[in-house]
Amino acid sequence: MSRFYVQNFGCRATQADGAAIERQFLDQGLRPVPDSAEADIVVINTCTVTAQADRDARAAIRRLHRQNPERQIIVTGCYAQRAPQEVAALPGVSRVIGNSHKHELAKLIRQTSFVPLSELAKERVFVSDIFAHTELLAAPVFDSANQRTRPNLKVQDGCDNRCSFCIIPSVRGHSRSLPLAEVIREVNALVEAGYREVVISGINLGRWGRDLHDPRRDSRPRLSGRAQFAGASIGAKETVPYSFASDTTELSSAARSYRFENLIHAILAQTPLEKLRISSVEPMDWSNQLIALMAESTRIAKHAHVPLQSGSDSVLRRMHRRYRPWHYREKIEKIRAAMPTAAIGADVMVGFPAETDAEFEDTRRIIEELPFTYMHVFTYSARPGTPAAALPNQTPLHVARERNRILRDLAGEKHGLFMRSFIGKTIEAITLNTHVGTAALGGPAEQSSAEGFQPSSTFTSALADNYLKLRLHGYHQPNHWISAKIASVDGDTLTGFVG
Repeated sequence: MSRFYVQNFGCRATQADGAAIERQFLDQGLRPVPDSAEADIVVINTCTVTAQADRDARAAIRRLHRQNPERQIIVTGCYAQRAPQEVAALPGVSRVIGNSHKHELAKLIRQTSFVPLSELAKERVFVSDIFAHTELLAAPVFDSANQRTRPNLKVQDGCDNRCSFCIIPSVRGHSRSLPLAEVIREVNALVEAGYREVVISGINLGRWGRDLHDPRRDSRPRLSGRAQFAGASIGAKETVPYSFASDTTELSSAARSYRFENLIHAILAQTPLEKLRISSVEPMDWSNQLIALMAESTRIAKHAHVPLQSGSDSVLRRMHRRYRPWHYREKIEKIRAAMPTAAIGADVMVGFPAETDAEFEDTRRIIEELPFTYMHVFTYSARPGTPAAALPNQTPLHVARERNRILRDLAGEKHGLFMRSFIGKTIEAITLNTHVGTAALGGPAEQSSAEGFQPSSTFTSALADNYLKLRLHGYHQPNHWISAKIASVDGDTLTGFVG
């Protein structure tokens, strides 16, 4: 029996694709192994959002080939879709299978497993027009550190925006949604399997459902690689029990039935899930209805991630972003007013072509003034084929790096203030792993499996409803929602106790 290993690079969507690929291999009768060194087949599931992502993938391929020149190295994902011939030229690459063919990756490998090497070279690249692609790979992702607590479910893929710096639409295609009935089935299966919190994600998550009613294209995706759980038989009719009137008056009744808010309401209405966490949603998709629904439901984590990219109007225009700084500010202020203790985060890019000192200052100022609790800061990386790569006056790297440092320092200050505001208060958190040893004092730790064992150095990792990391004194079973009294802040972690 062939042994396989899948190595994922990049975002949650890529990790979700990797989980679906693993399901394909299992269905083909292959055996997973915990380390690439033990595998006959290694799948490198790539990202291409930055030049560094490409370099990381190439380095991994070369390392795997040096370790064992006989193993099959299959390269898939966004880098494989963008530059298949470049990837195929790397030593040791057996197959390049783009996102366009990822849904049948295991079958393609099995069909050609015993072809002579002389023939193998003739058919090494499987890449086609990604915009004709209608498959949506969907299988829950289980964080290796917290496998029993917080699975991630991708419910949307692709993007119909055309930001000038972004290569993702070219490698993932049109926006595609997992049909509502499939989402409900997946969530119910996860709940039945014992999970208490589920994270839903996508490339452009807030656009979920828009393609499901679009009469201009047959884009209803076929689910590929869906994970199965023992005993999971709960289904749901594909109906939408609730629709919102505001912000949808320009849409038909069918269109109103397939908006992101309806997906959230349906999950709450048709599953017993204890906690739903929403990943990144673009500013224009934070409707008043979505904000109100999050604020009112105790079953939705108080956590809003709203990509900013820039606080400069002129830079946003050059980026082809579909909002202006004042629109963005209004959304964040509404979210904070509705949820005073919510985590509010953003992605921000520095060093966009021709970004002036004044434009950067606009970004720094809006971050300083708005109630962010964390920030993901990126330095612009030119992607071949994107409009921004051809713009004049590319920002010098040393300037971009200094701006990155300034924003990271500012974000760190705001995160520290947010954490310290909870000292002496009680918050809700889900328990993750328990550690025993000297870890509570800053030394090494190991996971405990001995229920009830509580030496003074035992602590339990947890994640708060509002995304703050928490260290609880003593042993606590994983995958339980608890109330924790916060005692102090230690680095980027809260410390406290149950009671």
